[in-house]
Amino acid sequence: MQLTIIGCHAATPRKNSQTTAQLLEIKGHLMLIDCGEGTQMQLRKLGVKFARIQHIFISHLHGDHFYGLIGLISTFRLLGREANLHIYGPKGIKEIISLQLKLAKSWTDYALYFHELDGTGSVIVFEDEKVKVSTVPLNHRVYTNGYFFEEKIGPRKINSEAAKVHGVEVCDMENLKAGKDYLNTAGELISNAELTLDPEPPKSYAFCSDTAYKEDIVPIIANATMLYHESTFLKNHLDLAAKTKHSTAGQAAQIAAKAQVGGLILGHYSTRYGDLNAFVDEAQTSFQNVYLAEDNKVFEKQINESLTKLHIIKKSK
Repeated sequence: MQLTIIGCHAATPRKNSQTTAQLLEIKGHLMLIDCGEGTQMQLRKLGVKFARIQHIFISHLHGDHFYGLIGLISTFRLLGREANLHIYGPKGIKEIISLQLKLAKSWTDYALYFHELDGTGSVIVFEDEKVKVSTVPLNHRVYTNGYFFEEKIGPRKINSEAAKVHGVEVCDMENLKAGKDYLNTAGELISNAELTLDPEPPKSYAFCSDTAYKEDIVPIIANATMLYHESTFLKNHLDLAAKTKHSTAGQAAQIAAKAQVGGLILGHYSTRYGDLNAFVDEAQTSFQNVYLAEDNKVFEKQINESLTKLHIIKKSK
């Protein structure tokens, strides 16, 4: 699993600060999460292959989270895209995008599927044999969802030394990966546990976009390997957080602690703040493993380290 922060600042794009967008690579999928203004330019700078993006998840219909979407859809068309594109977001997103395409007479030549959301509970919006994505209902000034991305447990790994000792043929490897026992040429049944190793533990990522402090999301995102939680304000602006239905860094950390996640990424900073290290300091009063989102920053090593910490904690209990 690899997470790339495309943009992580609030309200409006600036010279050196982009609005919200993230790219998550998970089990062969490349998924775009939110699409603030200028997202496609950031993707180009990163050398991302546009055709690989087949799923886009929009949290809510405030401009700093989706104003880049129509431009990206149009560019896909101009580049001759053929792959289907699935867009998940609040009810109304289909109407907005369709009207823009209609008035510009720029209908896509590829299939464009909208999956509109209006429920108040967590629902599965995408699932295949490797990945599951669920909504995380949030509390903002407009209808808003976060998203919870989960890897499914993969196949078992072959213990090559044990397989060699027992004369396992190549044609039997897939059965072993699927968890089946092995019947050797002498008619002896060798247990799968002797011939395989546990698969890599699955990782998960919770994206919690704009929201007031909302403790009832804790069961949905519990034990996430990594959590991104907006932290627009510091505690000295708690009144503004309440008024605008945003969170402080301290509140984000409280959610992380209650959900017992592996790591916390802070983002969506108000431009009123100069020193972002103050966000880490505030968050670490409740939760230690804290990172700052930065435009173009890649989180992969940190996700793996957070997964290790989670397993150490579980073993110690």
